Amino acid sequence: MSSNLARTPILQTKLPSVGTTIFTVMSALATEKGAVNLGQGFPDFDCDPRLVRAVTEAMTQGLNQYPPMPGVPTLRAAVAAKMEAMYGHSYDAASEITITAGATQAIITAILAVVRPGDEVIVLEPCYDSYVPNIELAGGTVVRVPLTPGSFRPDFDKISAAINGKTRALLINSPHNPSATIWSNQDMLKLQELLAPTDVLLISDEVYEHMVFDGQEHQSAARFPGLAARAFIVSSFGKTYHVTGWKVGYVAAPEPLMAEFRKVHQFNVFTVNTPVQHGLAAYMADPQPHLQLPAFYQRKRDLFRQGLQRTKFKILPSEGSYFQCVDISEVSKLGEAEFCKWLTTEIGVAAIPLSAFYGNGFDQRVVRFCFGKKEETLHAALERLAKL
Repeated sequence: MSSNLARTPILQTKLPSVGTTIFTVMSALATEKGAVNLGQGFPDFDCDPRLVRAVTEAMTQGLNQYPPMPGVPTLRAAVAAKMEAMYGHSYDAASEITITAGATQAIITAILAVVRPGDEVIVLEPCYDSYVPNIELAGGTVVRVPLTPGSFRPDFDKISAAINGKTRALLINSPHNPSATIWSNQDMLKLQELLAPTDVLLISDEVYEHMVFDGQEHQSAARFPGLAARAFIVSSFGKTYHVTGWKVGYVAAPEPLMAEFRKVHQFNVFTVNTPVQHGLAAYMADPQPHLQLPAFYQRKRDLFRQGLQRTKFKILPSEGSYFQCVDISEVSKLGEAEFCKWLTTEIGVAAIPLSAFYGNGFDQRVVRFCFGKKEETLHAALERLAKL
């Protein structure tokens, strides 16, 4: 009798293809083997002490209750000012900027706000692992379009061929995780032209916007009037200020799109950590931290690439983000996933296979390292990789 009372009903999963992610697997293996973890994309160094002080000050001043649903007004104003200064597009802080619980929440909220069952959403593979489950949870149909293998450039003929009357949105990501490529001004102009005759919305994941190297500029969708008019632009304070665990990001979008976004946001998370928002707003009064970020990460990139030259890896370009991809063809005959396990276990450095970012597990013998680490972490990893 009692065993029947304690029966858990059987659920039919909403995400049948989602299991344990490769990030969890590789991080667990790295810990088990004492490997240097260059797999997951987060820094192993502290943020600016001034930012911690600003948040602490907000807490001690009693700013610990709910903020306004779209975010603290001073922080939204700081975001709008930064975007206008960098990209020349004026967003209204009151109606077109919303503070989110990280960029991942921002992306699913945008998708839930606009995608209905039967709508198609185009994703460009390889892509960040939250995009596809987000679309499936909204009842949308995922349409996968590959970036050009090898160069990871957008293939506009393939994107154009994928657009039809059912296409609700297109997701793009630049600087790109995992390939570390960036979209050029020319790419964005082509995209603007391609979308102009359609009602396709754009979700532009720009979380690595301040990590663009070699004097190049980040081509935000905000720079292009035809894209800005149809885009949810997503960014991350966590990525920019080395505080990924704070989980705070933001979205910028035209007022009609933002009104729909906020309807979902209100019932999804309602609002976001108050003292952190006030601390970020105070910290953003000085633009230097985000303006100096490209040079900060380029030094790490250059150090890491220089060290990799002592190995048989073929080093692919790293134009933006804090990732470096390498071709493993000269090092091993193993597939990407098996190679990453071998590298973690035998060499003591964890990486992520690019095949994990494709729906069909496409294996092109390329793996991804994260160089957003302390110099001593990078030196320790390079010393081990030199055996290759």
